Amino acid sequence: MKINQVEELVGITKKNIRFYEDQGLITPKRNLENGYRDYNMEDVERLNQIKLLRRLELSIEEIRKLQMNQVSLDECLEKHIKSFSKKKGEIDILIKLCQDIIDANASLDTLDSGKYLDDMNRLEKGGVTFMDINKVDVKKVKRGPKIAAGCFIILMLFMLVSSVFMKQTDPEMPVWMAVMMIVLPIAFIVGVILALRERLKEIDGGELNEANKY
Repeated sequence: MKINQVEELVGITKKNIRFYEDQGLITPKRNLENGYRDYNMEDVERLNQIKLLRRLELSIEEIRKLQMNQVSLDECLEKHIKSFSKKKGEIDILIKLCQDIIDANASLDTLDSGKYLDDMNRLEKGGVTFMDINKVDVKKVKRGPKIAAGCFIILMLFMLVSSVFMKQTDPEMPVWMAVMMIVLPIAFIVGVILALRERLKEIDGGELNEANKY
């Protein structure tokens, strides 16, 4: 059976099927005549198992341990039931907080933020987890530098490839000019990567938290 047929049967993309192969979760046999993968119904059933378990939020490592009999299915599922129950409890608390604010007939002008934040702090001490707005904001701040750096690196790579092509098509080009046209883009790329790394360190180091104090 070819991978296109497996993709259609299981509803998993070829990219994901190959990923699961790379992770050792399925090991299809090879056709001796052409070396291509030759899937069978056991592979299809194994992929359906993986699809189910992934939808139940089991990790690749957990599935691997299941396949190697290092842990039982019951143990894995019981662990996730506890996790889901905790999430459900937290969602119920959020629903109640929202409803309390609605029942208080609060508007944005009259909303007693301090009271509800104190309630949330007490709940957090009891083990409830709320969204960490600092982490969310940091991710958003990181996006801009990453996009800018990526665009600049692509531009420099284009210039680098163009320089190599020009040197090949124009043998009379001075060596020093060819070297400069190659070295400069590489230097710019290295510089941008280093600058991006330092910028991300600044953001991770709490730059936003420090700025919020002023």
